[in-house]
Amino acid sequence: MANPETKGLPDETLVSAMAVGDQAALKALNERYGNAVLMVARRILGDMADAEEVAADVLWQAWLNSSRFDRARGSVGAWLMMIARSRSIDRLRSRQVRDPMRAAGIEADNRPGTPDPAIDLYGEQCRKIVGDAIRNLQENERAVLELAYFADLSQSEIAAKIGMPLGTVKTRMRSALAKLRETLKGLRG
Repeated sequence: MANPETKGLPDETLVSAMAVGDQAALKALNERYGNAVLMVARRILGDMADAEEVAADVLWQAWLNSSRFDRARGSVGAWLMMIARSRSIDRLRSRQVRDPMRAAGIEADNRPGTPDPAIDLYGEQCRKIVGDAIRNLQENERAVLELAYFADLSQSEIAAKIGMPLGTVKTRMRSALAKLRETLKGLRG
């Protein structure tokens, strides 16, 4: 349960409090974004144990780097999701080097793992909600998001690829993320 002193505080205030060592602020941020961070990591890694480790790493990195958070570069939620994505990709690459068979989805004993139906159901519900939210974006906003997240292109690369000024790409990205944040705020842990 959230600390009453931190529960209603804006995300940026929590990050500032973390920068001066306020552990309650970290806990409040975890309660808001922990599930979303975990689901991003699980989607990328396909493994809940690895995703849980990455989620813990994300919070640790947020704690360590809280004094360097720059709200001009994006929201706290976007910052955490970027860290989660980056850490997950790092973990995936490391796993591919350490164990190429596991990275390819081949179990050591050649048996598929037993899926957890509750996790699958939650994931499916989240995918539907997120999919609907993305489909409700304007086409030009959706296009830049898809290039950023699915083609792993930077904003500069997106601008070059679609022949659009960088400022326009940034504006569309910011607008799309703001709309998604508003639509998806009920999914936060």
